[in-house]
Amino acid sequence: MERSKIIIRTGFLGILVNMILAAFKAVVGWLSGSIAIILDAVNNLSDALSSVITIIGARFAVKKPDKDHPFGHGRSEYVAASVIAVIILYAGVTALIESVKKIIHPTTPDYGVPTLIIVAVAVLVKIFLGRHFISVGKKVDSETLVGSGRDALIDSIVSFATLVAAVIFMTTSVRIEAYLAAGISLLMIRAGIDILRDTLSKILGERPSSEKAREIKKIVMEYPEVYGVYDLVLHNYGPEVLIGSLHVEVPDDMTVAELDRLERDISERIFDDCRVVLTGISVYGRNMRDDHVNDLLKDIRRIVMDHEYVLQMHGFYLNKETKDIQFDVVIDYDAPDRMAVYRETVQDVCEHFPEYKFKITFDADVSD
Repeated sequence: MERSKIIIRTGFLGILVNMILAAFKAVVGWLSGSIAIILDAVNNLSDALSSVITIIGARFAVKKPDKDHPFGHGRSEYVAASVIAVIILYAGVTALIESVKKIIHPTTPDYGVPTLIIVAVAVLVKIFLGRHFISVGKKVDSETLVGSGRDALIDSIVSFATLVAAVIFMTTSVRIEAYLAAGISLLMIRAGIDILRDTLSKILGERPSSEKAREIKKIVMEYPEVYGVYDLVLHNYGPEVLIGSLHVEVPDDMTVAELDRLERDISERIFDDCRVVLTGISVYGRNMRDDHVNDLLKDIRRIVMDHEYVLQMHGFYLNKETKDIQFDVVIDYDAPDRMAVYRETVQDVCEHFPEYKFKITFDADVSD
């Protein structure tokens, strides 16, 4: 709840500052006849709207889980960030169209010292606002605040470019503001595309960060019964809701009671230390105290890992009575044909060890 309050408070600050800047710039732009300043004012209005959407997204995100959304509403923030990106894109395209019109049909602006002062103040305000939004956004892990902060920093460049155009015109009578406005419009479009791509990626589902994956696996490997951690999957249901599952390799002679205790301990520890809810911990049994099995594993692993694009082999288990061997292979997404790599690997292993029956699972490269 405290996180939501911080986001909302910061959003209201953005609304207030941007409305004040938009009002001053609109008046100055109209009096001076500067299209760049007028577009800058319109951009401030879009920023104020972005802050409104940030607040709405934050309010929805803290709604309690319900029957239709058992994992909560945290992804509302990503939807809000996507809407902000679309607003920035629309503002950029509109500004580009108006800038091109002014390039084709130029007008003579009338700048004055008050105009320059207001624009200079706007530069400083936007730098402060942008840095503040980004700082708070990273602190509370808010994509919408970070996106708004990046947009504010672009606005500071917009205002600075307008200031440069005004000074150049006042000293040389050369009119470049329409061209600067066009360049600024392209920056806005680029920013909108970047924010939209980042947020849509999170909504679609991303690979866990290397840092988070290593942190979780390191903790699980601290348990003496665990010989390996694999297939870590994390689902992002909002900045504060990570739900996942993983596989652990343990001795095949552990009792159900021992496995139950181990899984409960791991789940509690991962939640306390990493704020991740583990909804499932699956088990790979490992043949213990058998030199023949260990030697066989080394031989098979060498053959499997000799294949290009095979990243990992895990979950090896031999049933000595039936001579069944099972394990998983992880194949790189960069492989031109992952299924072809898998078939070649299986064929190679089977040809080298015809006396065994193999069940080799084609596993996904889901985490580092």
